Amino acid sequence: MDGNDLKRVAYYPGCALEGTGHAYNRSTKEVGKALGLELVEVKDWNCCGAMEVKNVDPQVQTYLSARNLAIAEDMGFDTVMSPCNGCYHNLKKAEYDLAHNPHAAEVNDRISRKAGHKTYQPGGVETIHALDWIRDAVGEDELRRRAMGKLAGLKVANYYGCMYTRPRHIYPEKDKGPGSESTLNPHFMDDILAAAGAENVDFPLKTACCGGAHSLSDSDTSTKLVLNILTTAEACGAEVIATECPTCHTGLEMHQVRAEKVLGRKTNVKILYFTQLLGMALGMSASKVGVQENMSDPSELLRAKGLG
Repeated sequence: MDGNDLKRVAYYPGCALEGTGHAYNRSTKEVGKALGLELVEVKDWNCCGAMEVKNVDPQVQTYLSARNLAIAEDMGFDTVMSPCNGCYHNLKKAEYDLAHNPHAAEVNDRISRKAGHKTYQPGGVETIHALDWIRDAVGEDELRRRAMGKLAGLKVANYYGCMYTRPRHIYPEKDKGPGSESTLNPHFMDDILAAAGAENVDFPLKTACCGGAHSLSDSDTSTKLVLNILTTAEACGAEVIATECPTCHTGLEMHQVRAEKVLGRKTNVKILYFTQLLGMALGMSASKVGVQENMSDPSELLRAKGLG
């Protein structure tokens, strides 16, 4: 997709970015504004179905995501940007299901007609992640020019989470060679933050599961999975874990605290959204990108690096 086509896109924030992931919402909007990009929020959007609806009726979940795509198309957009891995995953999955599962298409059409709106047809809208949006709309060279190396000296482990790349078949644009994202070794966040001057450490768990889906049903398992991510990042020399998913971000912060309280395992690596880091690289204050909303307090580290 041409970068000029991404200068103005439909924005689907999803439920988490209006709640626990508010700092991600704020920093994404601020970074977009600073880079001359425009986000137009999808009108009257609804929850994508997340994990709960899927367990009751996966076809209803497909409809919920398809409704958001139908609204964006009615607004005149052919691209929807979603920063949340869960929403991104579900909108991409709906697109795939409607194209390959006749039952999903039939249920979507039936509910759409009952709800009184146009039935979404697959292929009308492309869903992209915030990483695609910033990297492709602006480009690494322009990010490098604008940031002027402000993240220099900051050692970062880039954590993508498991839903950004899995399952492969719902992401047909990935693994297409040079210039495309990789499902085996994703690099778009690495590319963006490296352009801003950060030192990306070699982090082997960038797509490991954080246990977000089990946080309520099996907190101990989630804490152990997060602790593995945190300790590995520190062993790789990272001072910061950069995230691009509100569920992963909240899980890493929450279980970092729980690991110390319940397991007696303290880690010091800080957790920041990649948009918060990029915003500060573009000259914004820490408060403008919502760092004060994070559970993980990076203020001392940011001062030492001349950020915030």
